[in-house]
Amino acid sequence: MEHPADLVTALARELKARGWMMATAESCTGGLIAGACTEVSGSSDWFERGFVTYSNAAKHGLLGVPMALIEAHGAVSEPVARAMAAGALAHAPVQLTVAVTGVAGPTGGSADKPVGTVWFGWATPDGVFTEHRRFDGDRAAVRQATVRHALAGLLQRLPAT
Repeated sequence: MEHPADLVTALARELKARGWMMATAESCTGGLIAGACTEVSGSSDWFERGFVTYSNAAKHGLLGVPMALIEAHGAVSEPVARAMAAGALAHAPVQLTVAVTGVAGPTGGSADKPVGTVWFGWATPDGVFTEHRRFDGDRAAVRQATVRHALAGLLQRLPAT
């Protein structure tokens, strides 16, 4: 399992090589992905902004996620992760975004969406890509696993130089 700092170093190198900027749209991680990115000196060369959209109102107000979409599918869903990633791309001068929405626990889980359920969205000029994961562990473990997977996914979705 790669350490977030190693993933961020690789991401920084790749984004700078392309002249790209990125943004995050975070719910269950509460800004931890943006925090991991900005731990690196010089991150302003490739990290533009982070949206912490913990509430449904914030998802709607800051990213343009339709309330009807949240009401129909729930905040922790593929359509909402997709809309969050696309909304970050539309609301920031960037070429790459990641969005996360999930149930970090220990409360909030259900039979359909147990604790550890996370939906990811990544947006590039080529489109939006989503993925679902379920992580084991306590709240901190779920959030840290989400950060690592989000960063790894950013790297995977960069086009070849």
